[in-house]
Amino acid sequence: MELPNQAPPNIAILGAGIGGLALAIGLIKRNVSVTIYESAEKFSMVGAGIGLGPNSMNAIDLLDSRFRERYERVKTQNEKPEFEHSVFDALYAEEGFGEKRGWTRGLIGAPYFTRSSAHRKDLLEIMKSFIPEGTVRFGKRAKSVEQVGNKVILTFLDGEVETADAVIGCDGVKGITRRAVLGDIAPEEVLPTFSGMYIYRGIIPMEDAKEILGTHAGDAKFFMAYEKAAAVYPISQGKEENFVFFVAHPTPWTYGDNAVPCTKEDMVTDLKGFDHRLLKLLDYARPLRWPTWHHPKTSTFYNGRVCLLGDVAHACLPHQAAGAGQGLEDAVVLSSLLALVKTSDELETAFKIYDTIRRPRAQEVVRTSYEAGLIYTWRAPGIEGDMNKIVENANRRLHWIWQHDLKADIRKAEEEFHRVRRR
Repeated sequence: MELPNQAPPNIAILGAGIGGLALAIGLIKRNVSVTIYESAEKFSMVGAGIGLGPNSMNAIDLLDSRFRERYERVKTQNEKPEFEHSVFDALYAEEGFGEKRGWTRGLIGAPYFTRSSAHRKDLLEIMKSFIPEGTVRFGKRAKSVEQVGNKVILTFLDGEVETADAVIGCDGVKGITRRAVLGDIAPEEVLPTFSGMYIYRGIIPMEDAKEILGTHAGDAKFFMAYEKAAAVYPISQGKEENFVFFVAHPTPWTYGDNAVPCTKEDMVTDLKGFDHRLLKLLDYARPLRWPTWHHPKTSTFYNGRVCLLGDVAHACLPHQAAGAGQGLEDAVVLSSLLALVKTSDELETAFKIYDTIRRPRAQEVVRTSYEAGLIYTWRAPGIEGDMNKIVENANRRLHWIWQHDLKADIRKAEEEFHRVRRR
């Protein structure tokens, strides 16, 4: 089919986090022009360790071949050789970590898996190095995203109005673009759902962590109990240890969207029965209860010329360390499709194919991540606090995420796009 001689589409990305930058890297590498609008005044370095499994590593290879080399310079791995292929070591949270029961180790992983992560700030430093100066416009908080004819109108809080042929929402779990996509189709799916769990979190210097945890510091560990758990893992190339405490909250969350202040005593009470070494980590935690949110159902990732990517599409719980990887996979598939688009009339075709390929897998990651959260806090029927069953389940549940054939997704997407174009 002869394509009319039109200017290439004007594409806007809303959000300069991991997902937005990943998409921009993929598009720029494929010579697709893009503008990113970011609400913050500069790149946000707030956050902790981001785990990248084999599927994530495949994704960064496909975004830009230079990405992995730079990631290798800043990544953090487990410290001890015996934990090299372990995503975490499952232990009891009780006093003694299960040693009184004869439990000393519960390795979760695979021979082909090598655990690595990067501090969010290090990962963003790498990613922004691929983004040309001027591509990101900071201080641009969107007030509304509205489709008018074949254009998308972005109105910002500072009064500026921008027009694009398409907007890709990478604006996080509570992003405004979710309403633009789902508001008329499935309004009940717009807002994120409270997962029934809140967290305490912090970062501790590794030398302090080793003084407190001894040999348990330096490698990823998951300490489990009924309705609560704790995860610790090294970040910043082993200079620091990140920790997260999970506390079940089965009733509705009525305290707003943000973290709720509490006291050190509140935290200790929540974690009653935990080993004293874990409780000592609370000295390094801010006294805040962070509610956790996810998107258990999303009927579509696009509506017209607005498309969703990353957490705004499929925010999930962290128990499979799969959230960032799904955003990277999104970016690979969508950038590959948008590189084929010659006119703005083809944008919706690209979005439809992206939705068909990415949404089922991403939704299953959301579902199974929630399920893993139940298992690791001993609330899964038929498993409860049986650590042997937990370890067996954990060693089965991650392979389909890690071993996914992303190149096959790209081939399928490109073949379908060309098939539609030939009609």
